[in-house]
Amino acid sequence: MTTRTGTRPSKRHHADGPWRGPTRHYDLVKEFVIALVVTGMLTALLATVLSSPDDHAISLRQWANADPADFVTTTVTELGGTSDTATYGPPYNDSSQGQHMGPVTLQKWGGIREPVDPATDFVLGPLKAVPDDPRLTQALRTYTSASAAQQLRWAGDYDDALSKAPGNDPAKVAPGDYGPVPVLTGRLLRLAQTGGLDSALVGNSGFYTTNYTKPLLFLADGGYFAGIADSRHLSGDQWGMMNETGNYPGQAWLWLYTFWYQIPSFAHSDNADAWIWALMALLSLILICVPFIPGLRSVPRLVGLHRLIWRRYHRDHPPATATQGPAHPPDS
Repeated sequence: MTTRTGTRPSKRHHADGPWRGPTRHYDLVKEFVIALVVTGMLTALLATVLSSPDDHAISLRQWANADPADFVTTTVTELGGTSDTATYGPPYNDSSQGQHMGPVTLQKWGGIREPVDPATDFVLGPLKAVPDDPRLTQALRTYTSASAAQQLRWAGDYDDALSKAPGNDPAKVAPGDYGPVPVLTGRLLRLAQTGGLDSALVGNSGFYTTNYTKPLLFLADGGYFAGIADSRHLSGDQWGMMNETGNYPGQAWLWLYTFWYQIPSFAHSDNADAWIWALMALLSLILICVPFIPGLRSVPRLVGLHRLIWRRYHRDHPPATATQGPAHPPDS
C-alpha cells in the first residue's frame, strides 16, 4: 500500500490558505515494517547481550544453613517484639503509626490489611505443627502459659546474651534464665534447615501458594538478606532501586526517584518513603502542567532547539519578509 501525496494539493487549510508547498510519495506500510523489523532485532540483540541474571530466590532454608547465628538472633527478636516487622505498623500491625507526613498518617489511613503477629506466625505457629517432639511440646506449653511480661523478659535476656556471645553463637551463650526460648529457637532453626519452615509460612495462603508475605518479612528482619543486597549494591544508599544484580544495566529511568534517597535529610528519616513519594507526585504534577504555566511553557521556544533540528528546512525556506510578500502564493 502506497500513500500518494504528490498528485494534487491537499485540501487541508492552514493559516495562510491551502498547502501549496512540495509533495512527495510516501510508503506508510513500508516505513512501518522497516521500523518494526529493526526495533525487533535490536530488542532481541540487547536482551541477549544485556539480559538480567536469573537469580534463584533466597529461602529460609538457605538462610538457616548459611548463617544459623543470624537466624536464631532474628527469631529471638520476633519473640521479643523488637524486629522490624513487629514494630512496623500498618498494614501488618498497630505497633506504630508508620509512614506519615506531619499529621497525615498515611499507613494508618490504609489500615491493617495483612495482619502479621511475628511471634505467633513466624515461630510458635510452625513449631506447634512439629510432631513427636516431647521437649518442644513442653517448651511451647511453658512459654504460652507464661505472662506476656515473662515472655518478653525471657526473650530480652536471651537476646542480650546472644549479642555478647562470640560470633552470636547460641552454643556459646552464657548460662542464664532464658526459660524455654533456647529450645524454641533451636527447634525452629532445625525446622528451617530442613526446608519445613518455608512451606509452613505459606501453607495456609490458599490453594495456590502465591502469598509469600510472611517468609519475606521474616527474611528481611535478619541481617543475612541485607548483607547479600549490600554485596550486590542493591541497598538504598547504593542507588539500589535502579540497579540490577550482577554487572548489568539497571532501570536508569528510576534515577530521579533513587536520587532523593542519597540526600542525608531523606536518607536518615524514618518517613523518607512518604516524603519522597509526595515530592515525586509534586514534580509529576508540575511536568503535566508545563503547557499551562506562563513563562515555563515558553522555555522550549526561547531555547530554540527546534531551529537546530530543522536547520536544513529553515536554510532552504527562509522566512518571508514584508517586501517579499506572503510565504505561500494566494489562492487563485
